Amino acid sequence: MERPRRMIECGDFVLRSWRGQDDFAAACRLIEESLDHLRPWEPWVARHSAERTRDFLAISEAKWVSGDVYNYTMAQDGALLGMCQTYRAPEPGGRRIGYWLHPAATGRGIATRAAAALAEEMFALPDVEYLEIVHDLSNAASAAIPNRLGFTKIRQERSTLPPAPSGSGTEVVWRLGRPGERVGRL
Repeated sequence: MERPRRMIECGDFVLRSWRGQDDFAAACRLIEESLDHLRPWEPWVARHSAERTRDFLAISEAKWVSGDVYNYTMAQDGALLGMCQTYRAPEPGGRRIGYWLHPAATGRGIATRAAAALAEEMFALPDVEYLEIVHDLSNAASAAIPNRLGFTKIRQERSTLPPAPSGSGTEVVWRLGRPGERVGRL
């Protein structure tokens, strides 16, 4: 099974795979400083703890090796800017992309460039036929990214999880096929 690169250059920042417990202090700081910014949209924030961060880092390598999840941090000059990942989509041949930023990193195109770099990296793998980005209907900032990158909105559906505090409980699913392939619209 082919895997993506562990470091992806994005101009003035990089995506790099997590380095296990070596990243623990920096990951905790990144999350702690981002809690208020993430709380409206990310349900996991309510359960955040140092122990959960340690567990996340501990299982990241195993999930990378299995191909289930490729977790990256976005880093610039050694400082962590946020996290992004790609994980298996519910249907065969697909992967989903997720991302979030430290509040000081927003409004600079970082999440859009990270998602674009991750999409390019995923389409370099032979078994990836399409990518999806899923966000809550109320999250306009997250919606802007797939729209900018040429994803097609394919459906809206009720979330299977309770909504985050600012969430509507309705998820919007965007899809991008391999370059040159068409995707049906919503």
